[in-house]
This record gives sequence, structure tokens and C-alpha cells, in this order.
Amino acid sequence: MLNLENIADRIREAIDGENDKALKEILESYHCADLVEILQELKPEERLIAFKAIDEDKAAEMLEYAPPQLQVEILSEVGEEQAARLIMKMPHDEVADVFAEMEEDDTEAYLNKLPEKVSTEIRELLAYKEDSAGGIMTPHVLTVNKDMRVEDVVAFIKSKAEQDEFELYYLYVTDNQKHLLGVVSLRALLTKPYKTKIEDIMTKDIVKLHIDDPQDAVADIFMKYQYTALPVVDLYNRLKGMITWDDAQDIVEEETTEEIYQTSGISTDLVDEDEIIFGSTFDAVKARCPWLFITLLGEFIAANVADKFENTLNALPIIAIFMPLLAGLGGNIGTQSITLMTRGLSTGQVSINSALYHIWKELKVGLLIGLLFGAMVSLVTWKWQNNLEFGLVVGAAMAVNMTLAAFLGTITPFVLKKIKIDPAVASGPVIATTIDVLGLAIYFSLVTVYLLKIV
Repeated sequence: MLNLENIADRIREAIDGENDKALKEILESYHCADLVEILQELKPEERLIAFKAIDEDKAAEMLEYAPPQLQVEILSEVGEEQAARLIMKMPHDEVADVFAEMEEDDTEAYLNKLPEKVSTEIRELLAYKEDSAGGIMTPHVLTVNKDMRVEDVVAFIKSKAEQDEFELYYLYVTDNQKHLLGVVSLRALLTKPYKTKIEDIMTKDIVKLHIDDPQDAVADIFMKYQYTALPVVDLYNRLKGMITWDDAQDIVEEETTEEIYQTSGISTDLVDEDEIIFGSTFDAVKARCPWLFITLLGEFIAANVADKFENTLNALPIIAIFMPLLAGLGGNIGTQSITLMTRGLSTGQVSINSALYHIWKELKVGLLIGLLFGAMVSLVTWKWQNNLEFGLVVGAAMAVNMTLAAFLGTITPFVLKKIKIDPAVASGPVIATTIDVLGLAIYFSLVTVYLLKIV
């Protein structure tokens, strides 16, 4: 683990002492991924000085590891000329992602400074939706003709490597109109006789992505087939680019983060994920308020339920002590069920067709857990209040509440999925308020029956 604070102090000493040589030595000794963490420890003015001391090739590579906010900050501060040079050294898909975070005028200014070919490729990437396969892919793909022989392809790869940097995972076979015909692995290329035609060793049954495929579908396909790269085609099966395993890994991380936020009632539709943490206070408030308002409405309903049982509360005030206990445990088991089903629906492990199986299973789980915790609550309440019947009432309320919470937590994601609402967005807030309302109603009803019995 890096001692970021110690490294940052050394960098500050070099900057304060105007020791450029020492500063360069410190920065050049770390990997690009480490440099991102180190620069984030510095103040903006220190960060700019340190970044300018890094060799441009390494600086461009470092930007690939940086979060969007840091990329935009650095490129905006170093000046248009240096920014244009750095952009030229970065993969075009990475550049498109950076431009997507910038103001339109700034993006246009940078694009105008780039060579026409590069600018055209980046504009094409920007035209795709950011969270689609087209927006994620890199357009730099090595293609070969089916009539080429292995020796021709090997020579071709060597010549391309001398001219340009490219990622070599697979070779894609296309015709003159760029239609995707097949794929050749490096293993197949290197283990076949030199005179073998590519057509004879290429795989024609190709797993491929379409430019409009959403990023969650892209991640699912990578997880299913475990390829290190997949080709991206348009409607006419023309090869447009490829997506690599590290891009897929970024997608999985982003999707998981979004799911966690949404399950917590934080809206990623209104505010970009990164802006929630690093953006303005207003953005953070805007992202978190919508479902809190819904929760507030639900709690008002719960308060109204309690108000309807005012006589019960007045007759036996001790019951108020157990309200947070019921709400807390009910909410927790409901959240567990929601998390299991929402994640299962997201990964494909759970489907609408298997809903009845999972609902029945979670109902049994909720019942057994409810009986266990209900029994414990009954015993504690009996010993505490020296009243067996009241302990049984509280325990029964706990058992029913937890069983119901598990049932609702399981069925809600399926219902939301069926009506085309993302379960991750609404499940948490919906289930929390519903459990509070129904839990209190059940609890007060049982206590009321108990009071009527003892009067």
C-alpha cells in the first residue's frame, strides 16, 4: 500500500524548493495508476505543477486511469496545445468519455485542434449514447482478409506494430465493405502452418455486440462468455470497433455502484454518479431528495395509523417502546429479501418465470426467522414485564411482521420489473414505508385484541 500522505509531502517539498529534478524523479518512479491516487492527495495548484513535470507519454497514460472529474480538471488547466497533444496519445474511446464530461464549446475547441481523421473518429464515438456499446468501444481494430495466409498476417501485424499502438486480443476477418466474417485467436494464428489460409482457421460462429446494445447487456455478455474482447457491429454487420475486458470491468463496477445507490434511494437518473460525490451540494441534494419525499409521505401514513390506535396507546403506553424494534427488524429482513431478488434479476440468476419459487422460499425463510425472533422477543418481554400474555402478543407481532416483510421484499422487485420499473430504483423506499405502515397496523391490532381480552 502506498503511503499517499508521505509521498504528497515529498512532492510538496520538491515544489516549494523548486527542485524540478527531484520532482520528476519522484513522479517517474510510480506506476500511472499510483500517480492518479498521488495527485488526488495534492491541492489543485500543486497537482497542476506535478502533472506538468510528468513525461507527456506517461501523463497521457495516467489520464486513462483518472476519474472523469480529474481528467477534465487537468485538461482544462494545462492549456489547449498541451491538452491536444495528450489527447492525441490517448485511446479514442477514452477521449470520447472525457469530452462527454466537458462543456460543448470546450469539446469543440479541442476537436478543432486535432487532425481531421482523429477528430472524425471521436465525433463518431460521441454520436453514440455514452452507456451503449458504441459509446464504450474503441474503433481501433486490427482486421485481415479471409484470403490472407498465416505468414501474411504475421508480417502484417509486425508492420502495424511499428506504425501504431493497438490492442491485440483477436484478429477480425472482414470483407472489402467491412462486414464481419470471422474471428481468429492468436493461439490459432501462431500454431498453424504459415501457408494456411485465414479462412480455414477463422471461427465463423461469432459472439458480437451491436452498437446500440446497452452497457448492462454488454457486461452480461462478457460475464457469460468470458472473452477478453468482443467485436461491435452495426445493423448491417459492419465492424465498427471492439470492447475489451477492462472496459467490461469498468461497466460492471459502474452498474454495481448505480445499483447500490438506487437501492439506497439515491437517484442516478437526475444526477450523474460521480457528481453525487464530487459535484455541487445542490446536485447531491437533488439526487437524494426524491425518494426521501416518498419515504416522508409513507411515514406520515404510518403516523396516521398510530393515531387511529390512540386509545390503545393511552391504555397501555408500554407498547410504544416496542415500535422501533418491530420497524427495525421488519425493515432489515425486508431489505435482505429486496437485495437478493434485485441482484438476482440484475445478474440473470433470477427471472420473472421463477418468481413463484423465490416468493415461496422467502416466505418460508421469513416465517422461520420471524418465529425464532418472535420467540426471543416473547421471552425477553415476559421476563422484563412479568407478563406472559403481553410477551406472546409482542412476539406474535414480531413473527407476523418479519414474515410479511420478507414476503413484500421478495414480491416487490418482481412486480416492479413486470411493470417496467427498475427494481433497484424503487424497491428500498417502497418496501421501507410499506413495512412500517403494515407492521404498526398488525402490532396495534394484536395489542387491541389483547386489551379487549383482559378488560
